[in-house]
Amino acid sequence: MAAESSWTVLLLAVLVLDIFADPCESQELRCQCIQTYSDFIPPKFITNVQLIPEGTRCSREEIIATLKDGKLICLDPEADWVMAITKKIKDSAPN
Repeated sequence: MAAESSWTVLLLAVLVLDIFADPCESQELRCQCIQTYSDFIPPKFITNVQLIPEGTRCSREEIIATLKDGKLICLDPEADWVMAITKKIKDSAPN
C-alpha cells in the first residue's frame, strides 16, 4: 500500500512540474505573458522583439523581448516606451 501511495505522489509531482516547466510551449492555446514589465529597458540590452497580435488563443496583444542574456520578458503594451518600439517595428514592416 505504501508503494502505491508513493507512486501516486510521484505521478502528481511530475504532472505539476510539467505544467509549470515551459508555459510558452506546453500551453499553446493561452496567453504567453502572465506578467508584463513596464520599466524602461535600454535597446542595447534587447536582441529581439516579438509582436503577437490578439487572437483566439489570447485576447490581448503580447510583446515579448529577448534580452542579450537570453531571458524572455513580456513588455507592457501600454507603456509609452514599448508603444514607441512597437510603432517603429510596425512602420518598418513591409505592407
